[in-house]
Amino acid sequence: MIEALVRPVGPYSLRLSARREVLETALPGGGVGAAWQGRDGTIALRAPDEAGVALLRFMLALDDDTTEFGRRFRSDPLLGPSIRELSGLRPLRLPTVAQAVLRAICGQLIQASRARAIERAVIRACAQPAPTREAIGRLSPVELRRLGLATHRASALVRLCRTLDLERLRELPIEAVEARLLRERGFGRWSLGIVALEGLGSYRHGPVGDLSLVKLCSALRGRWVELPETAELLAPYEEWAGLAGVYLLAGWRRGLVPGASADVARAVRVAARRAA
Repeated sequence: MIEALVRPVGPYSLRLSARREVLETALPGGGVGAAWQGRDGTIALRAPDEAGVALLRFMLALDDDTTEFGRRFRSDPLLGPSIRELSGLRPLRLPTVAQAVLRAICGQLIQASRARAIERAVIRACAQPAPTREAIGRLSPVELRRLGLATHRASALVRLCRTLDLERLRELPIEAVEARLLRERGFGRWSLGIVALEGLGSYRHGPVGDLSLVKLCSALRGRWVELPETAELLAPYEEWAGLAGVYLLAGWRRGLVPGASADVARAVRVAARRAA
């Protein structure tokens, strides 16, 4: 095992980003990485080798300077309170793009707890805590259906893992990745946002259509919105739309988004169901 001390670029809080004081995570090829933040703000990393340390830096977004995001939107009426209160928050990345694709497909249109249960079941079946595309691709659609994935999602996951070099997507412009992934059947804007944020480390795309974002948008508009309308909420933040979505959802959970009461969201949802 080796250790390294890293000074994050820009404001950074491991506690806010990882929701814990010490992060431990599985790494591809075996082994475990760990990270914790000192009082001076530096991040201590521990991994089996230099490649593991480099991957931890990426997974924790330590080299991403989000100062410009904070400067541009700190006074934004909708986003500003969350930025001021949650300075240093950054979305964590998964060790492999393949796992991000797995998470994106598992999470489509079902309850979050159920989606994570299916994701964990698939990872166990891969016998790799940080699954590669090869490991996922060895599973058949029939096996994935037994683990809880719907037929078309199981087929989409296998097809992507068997036909596309997913890890290489980190080397491509996000525009090229967007065009390629959206050609896949059953792969929409929400899934693209998950892969962009958690697999590629891009802040350009957010979780369009996320149920929590639907609730937030509905509370703001006073009516139950359609899934595509959540894209309008993120559009003003342009190349920072994905990070804006992360801050909005984190702020929503803490009551930091002005005019977006959880009580209002529940009321408009009840009204929409009664009107249906």
